[in-house]
Amino acid sequence: MILRWIVIIMLVVLVAGCEKSKIITKEKVQPYNKNNVQTIEFWHTYSDKESRILERQMIPSFEQKFPSIKVVSVRKPYNNGLKNTLIARAFSNHGPDVVRMKVAWVPDFYKNKLLMPLNDFPDFQKVLHALNNKTLSAGFNENKYYSLPMDLYIQVAIFNRELLEKAGYSQPPHTMEEILELAGKERYRIGLGGLNIWRTLPYIYGLGGSLTDTEFRTATGYLNGEATVRAVEKLLGLYKEGLIDRMVGEEGGDNWEGVKSGNVLITGEGPWFYNIWTEKELYRSLNSTIAIPFPHDNGPSSLLDGENLVIMKGSEEKEAAWTFLRWMTSKEAQLMMSRAGIFPTNLEAADSMNVNRDSYTLSYQEALEYSFQRPSVENWDEIDKVYTLYMNKIFQGELSPKKGLMQAAEEIDHLLSASGSD
Repeated sequence: MILRWIVIIMLVVLVAGCEKSKIITKEKVQPYNKNNVQTIEFWHTYSDKESRILERQMIPSFEQKFPSIKVVSVRKPYNNGLKNTLIARAFSNHGPDVVRMKVAWVPDFYKNKLLMPLNDFPDFQKVLHALNNKTLSAGFNENKYYSLPMDLYIQVAIFNRELLEKAGYSQPPHTMEEILELAGKERYRIGLGGLNIWRTLPYIYGLGGSLTDTEFRTATGYLNGEATVRAVEKLLGLYKEGLIDRMVGEEGGDNWEGVKSGNVLITGEGPWFYNIWTEKELYRSLNSTIAIPFPHDNGPSSLLDGENLVIMKGSEEKEAAWTFLRWMTSKEAQLMMSRAGIFPTNLEAADSMNVNRDSYTLSYQEALEYSFQRPSVENWDEIDKVYTLYMNKIFQGELSPKKGLMQAAEEIDHLLSASGSD
């Protein structure tokens, strides 16, 4: 492992040395010009629609307000390769200045001292108080903040309107038990899009199960508790009946089209289910589906996820980078990006969003009230991998739900313990 990181870092240093005086944009390679302006490089994983808003509206507005700062937007694919590249670049002090990164990655970076603490920058407390405090924990460690929450997203339960009406329902059932019973009775499919934490927890929590204790300190007694075992057994039963796609371990079939015009009763998805379409397809999606928060009688049911902004170790333009972070989390900037269906973390921006009763965004906004924040633990990605591995073993018949969840809980406890000991 150490040798692998040494090789990666040496390669990054070599490349960075060759390109030290240049930046890459979509159009061409340009030289840095530090005589007139400070240039900061911003890496992100925005979608096509989001990138258009960023590059055509947000960055021009920022540069007009702060003419001495130029922002170079660098769009990257979201994958572990990006994470490894960022780590290697940060270790060699050749990374970008600012990164919009997954919440789950932030602890890994600050524990390895690859992020700049933000507390000492001007107006930090003012900026902090303007943001949703439910989203701040990911970047907090030992009385220092290493990130600012940029946006957040959540899943809702999306139902096939036609299938509900055929079964005599004008609105979806209120509990997860009723939903699964309806699916079994009418032979409707459950659009479970994978066996990872993000996909399965809304169903498991809706059935009374849990992943860990409320403090995310232990999984034993919770993930392998009676309620969680029963919940997984119910899902497994539907899988054996053919009501969950046989390829669920590989993200299953086309649940998006299935919940619009097929035999899928329910699927869980983020706001991109609606916001990536043309006007015609959006109209069709809205008319063929009903979106509501996942059942939450047993407490919070959906995982609150999102992206945070960080300043990387080695940035030569720290003050300019902070100015950009401060502006990107402002009401003005976040309202611009909210047009793509991304929910603001800025409280004023969230209150100012125009959400009418007929908008699909209303269900997502309501779901935020019944969500739980992804824990700020260094090993979250590894925890998710362990969970997914054992869920696959259970669905493939290699382990019983009770035994598989017990083994998963034991391994996750080791990861939680290792994270807490740093």
